[in-house]
Amino acid sequence: MPKNRVRGFFHQGRIMSSINTISPERLARLIGVAHCPTLIDVRVDDEWRADPRFIPGAVRRAADSVGQWGGAFAERAVVVIDQEGGALGAGVAAWLRCARASSADLLTGGHLAWAQAKRPLVPGTKLPPRDARGRTVWVTRSRPKVDRIACPWLIRRFVDPNAVFLFVSAADVQGVAERFSATPFDIDGAFWSHRGERCTFDTMLDEWDLDIEPLRKLAVIVRGADTARLDLAPEAAGLLAASLGLSRMYTDDLEQLEGGMRLYDAFYRWQRDATDEPHSWPATKAGKAP
Repeated sequence: MPKNRVRGFFHQGRIMSSINTISPERLARLIGVAHCPTLIDVRVDDEWRADPRFIPGAVRRAADSVGQWGGAFAERAVVVIDQEGGALGAGVAAWLRCARASSADLLTGGHLAWAQAKRPLVPGTKLPPRDARGRTVWVTRSRPKVDRIACPWLIRRFVDPNAVFLFVSAADVQGVAERFSATPFDIDGAFWSHRGERCTFDTMLDEWDLDIEPLRKLAVIVRGADTARLDLAPEAAGLLAASLGLSRMYTDDLEQLEGGMRLYDAFYRWQRDATDEPHSWPATKAGKAP
């Protein structure tokens, strides 16, 4: 293989980015959306101990055993994150391509470049224990409406894409939590619950340092819909109506959660990308007044 294919391409005397890399700027636009690639943090133990935070949604795997776990990511798009975007991550990405990942890119500059740019990082020390398959397990009251759908959406999109959610009667939450090592949320007395006038969604944003503007604005809408303060945001009434509608459409809580994931995907993308887009009749070009 020509040398210029190892780490990049030569163009007019400069080294251009490899086709198997992704920039922090590009990755930042993908985090939180439904089609975000699987993010795999392969920093070695010493590097992790020096900074036990991870890019939102990343899972941690040991680079030296990629031959054993790589097959689990077949047919999936993957971004590999090492310390500096070097040989370790490039090797893992190459292994994953051999394991038939649909794509496997290396984050340019790695974890250090992301951190130095002051992009969001989730403190691993503030996550509940994981099960034998590396998943966080959560339990809450059945028949969710607003916060108990918003929080699982937040967890799966920004913290743990493989998180498990158990919905049980209110009387059984604590017993299930103890017996199945699950973390209770959005229930009185739990760590992950309402604090004052702020709801569980707010608590999670605060604890995980998710200071992402569209999420903070979405939190106000969730708070308004969840605590009968529809005056907090014009969209709160719409979110409440859609949430109550979903609760009538589904008798199975997990099916309702899947439907709710798309609802919050839409609210997040609107808040991030489309709040300045007008819609009127007669139709006008986007961004132009009639």
